Amino acid sequence: MQRALFSRSALLAQQAAAALDSPLASRSAPLLQRLDRSMSSVTIPPPACMLRPLEAPLRYLFGPGPSNVPPRILAVGAKPIIGHLHPEMYEIMNDIKRGIQYAFQTENNMTISMSGSGHAAMECAVFNTVEPGESVLVAVNGIWGERVAEIAERMGANVHRMVKTPGGYFSNKEIEQAVEKHKPVLFFLTHGESSAGLCHPVDGIGDICRKHNCLFLVDTVASLGAAPIFMDKQNIDILYTGSQKALNAPPGTAPISFNERACHKMFNRKTKPVSYLFDMTHLSNYWGCDGKPARLIVYVTHYVPHWCCNVVTTVISSHVLQDLRLPSVTTIAIPDGYEWRELLAYIMKHHQMEMTGGLGPSIGMVMRIGLMGYNCEKTNADMALNALADALKNCKKSKA
Repeated sequence: MQRALFSRSALLAQQAAAALDSPLASRSAPLLQRLDRSMSSVTIPPPACMLRPLEAPLRYLFGPGPSNVPPRILAVGAKPIIGHLHPEMYEIMNDIKRGIQYAFQTENNMTISMSGSGHAAMECAVFNTVEPGESVLVAVNGIWGERVAEIAERMGANVHRMVKTPGGYFSNKEIEQAVEKHKPVLFFLTHGESSAGLCHPVDGIGDICRKHNCLFLVDTVASLGAAPIFMDKQNIDILYTGSQKALNAPPGTAPISFNERACHKMFNRKTKPVSYLFDMTHLSNYWGCDGKPARLIVYVTHYVPHWCCNVVTTVISSHVLQDLRLPSVTTIAIPDGYEWRELLAYIMKHHQMEMTGGLGPSIGMVMRIGLMGYNCEKTNADMALNALADALKNCKKSKA
């Protein structure tokens, strides 16, 4: 980009020099003076890094996300750019909407894909359905429940936490007792808690929430496409995910769906959502979900090229109960006597392979390995195990 910029400047300079010898030179003098001033005002030279071609190393992304993207999806990124208000873009968006409905197993009309990470969808869900002073109940058994609790507190909600150690799960009886006690307008649960490697049971919780007039919000960023989820059948009111994990698309898009119960709460509020960017009044119009004949709101397009829902089958031992393992992200206990950072650094350096440590409350407790979507192959599982064995063999074990 910078090389092209300065090549163009050089061309303009040549043209200006030629103009000085032409009969029109006197008439062009003011233009040449302006050109000279604009060029002389550039005092900061282009950085050397911008004059080199971009190089991205090949890495095996065997952490909790992002995952490696299949070549056919990478190729979509080379397609021509079109405007966000072109009729062809609306058709693409309609196709994306239908793809999300299939992936979520829902018929909800209010189904879109946001520009941003799964965290953007998380904030969108809370900001649109909760008003200041309202009660919110959050199941905290890892980092994502705590994150939602903080988001709700920041926008003025009255937040109540149900807390378990990382990897713990909540029984339906515990959930119903808490809902009866706190009378929340929204109950949040993480289906795939990637910080602890837990896939939380969902059946029956939606029924509890409907019984007590409470919306059921579920995070499936780390689980959609790797573990079964059925939005309509399981009476989930709001469901969201991210594009970069088992769905195998590049990071940066966040599918989200609201059912009629959630829409009624969302569009009958007394106050406007605290975020303009995440206001579903605008987003729903742009995605053609509000029933209006024309899409009147000019908004940044939300686009993801493909949905890929491969099921992960690799399982490695951890502290999480056997029947509640998260298929896409496996947690393993840090081997006694080893420094986990050293193990991960060795694996990256010698095997070009990304694995990660714990996150939030699980830092220092576990290492996390993700084999999801395109990466879900037995050969990759063997590679991961061989790399881990090599690291254990060559990294020094402490005396502790």
